[in-house]
Amino acid sequence: MKNFDNSFLTEKISLIAGVDEAGRGPLAGPVVSAAVIFDSDTFIEGVNDSKKLSEEKREELFPVIINEALAVGVAAVTHSQIDRINILQASLKSMLMAVRRLKVNPDLILVDGNKTFHHTIKTIPIVKGDSKSFAIASASIIAKVTRDKIMKRLSGYYPEYLWEKNKGYPTKEHIQAVRTFGPCPLHRKTFLKKIITEEYQTELYLNIKEEE
Repeated sequence: MKNFDNSFLTEKISLIAGVDEAGRGPLAGPVVSAAVIFDSDTFIEGVNDSKKLSEEKREELFPVIINEALAVGVAAVTHSQIDRINILQASLKSMLMAVRRLKVNPDLILVDGNKTFHHTIKTIPIVKGDSKSFAIASASIIAKVTRDKIMKRLSGYYPEYLWEKNKGYPTKEHIQAVRTFGPCPLHRKTFLKKIITEEYQTELYLNIKEEE
């Protein structure tokens, strides 16, 4: 993975930022992105796509990445913004925000996925980048651990949805809780259309009209 990143190094490119997000699929909560820059010699054993790592391993690597990185930027876009601009645009927005929060300017930005955001610094989308790029994989860990912590904290306000376990993802238990208790203010309304009852759809419509 480190060799993949270093293959982009040239006389003009010495610092590479890896960027990834966590939380595109959940029914509730924000999407969180991270941007990470390392020097060309830094390598951390065990770093991989966050989805391939246990929660315990991710939490173990989190402070190591923070300490070893030249710079780390983290940003979140809320559930309400996701409903307004859609999850793709919200993900790209949070990625751009994370890059802007870096205290060191990279020479190149590698972004996980097949789409990227506009930036004055060159950006390259890397399909399955979190399993290819060391910097992107590191960013995926930072984003995932950060978002998981957010959802665990929010679970204290809405314990019926079991976010401390499912982190807002559409598990059977989470879907059943939405059908039983209805959506809460932190749910993504545009993600619930297929799982809530007609009664709750009507309620959501009225709430949306009131907000407008």
